[in-house]
Amino acid sequence: MCRRPLAGNSGQPTYVDLVMSQFFRIHPDNPQPRLINQAVQIINDGGIVALPTDSSYALACHLDDKNAVERIRRIRGLDEKQLLSLLVRDLSELSNFAIVDNRNYRLIKSVTPGPYVFVLQATKEVPRRLSHPSRKTIGLRVPNHAITLALLEALGQPLLGSTLILPPDTHPLNDAEEIRQRLEKQIDLVIDAGACAMEPSTVIDLTGDEPVLVRPGRGSLEPFGLTAESA
Repeated sequence: MCRRPLAGNSGQPTYVDLVMSQFFRIHPDNPQPRLINQAVQIINDGGIVALPTDSSYALACHLDDKNAVERIRRIRGLDEKQLLSLLVRDLSELSNFAIVDNRNYRLIKSVTPGPYVFVLQATKEVPRRLSHPSRKTIGLRVPNHAITLALLEALGQPLLGSTLILPPDTHPLNDAEEIRQRLEKQIDLVIDAGACAMEPSTVIDLTGDEPVLVRPGRGSLEPFGLTAESA
């Protein structure tokens, strides 16, 4: 058992006990609604979930839960300049969070859902803590995985997520049992859907005149006219 810091009324952190993470085996193609609803409740209660995507496993939490976001950053060893990604159901939610011209919209639409994160100009409605502090950008992803999409549908809003790479590792985790062993006292739920790929998502910056490769990954670079050497 470990202790999770929470903000107290006095401004000083208080602590609650965090039990070992729960472990759900969910069918990768036909997710069980009962387990999906239980996972959503854990997320709504401030939990961090390790979930499968169309690239690797990822850590995800409620969009508006500052404490959960900070916990993900600590687990991943990320500072405020390293973006977490908004996981959305489809592009109908895009305009709520990002400013995209017609050309880039068509480009994004042609490869989603898929293993890509797009760095986009954030709208004014995006909380400052979710965007890059100096560039005002945000990462957006439409994953192609039945479980993640079912969670997003049941939740009714985006998740905030990050590829599950633990320092000092250089490759993402893809085995739920290993995730459970390494993070059972740091996160609240591990979803086992079988092994994912061991490649992270491809990160493309679309804030400039031309696409820029930030991180090569599982997604093809051909639609963007890029190569792995472009990074």
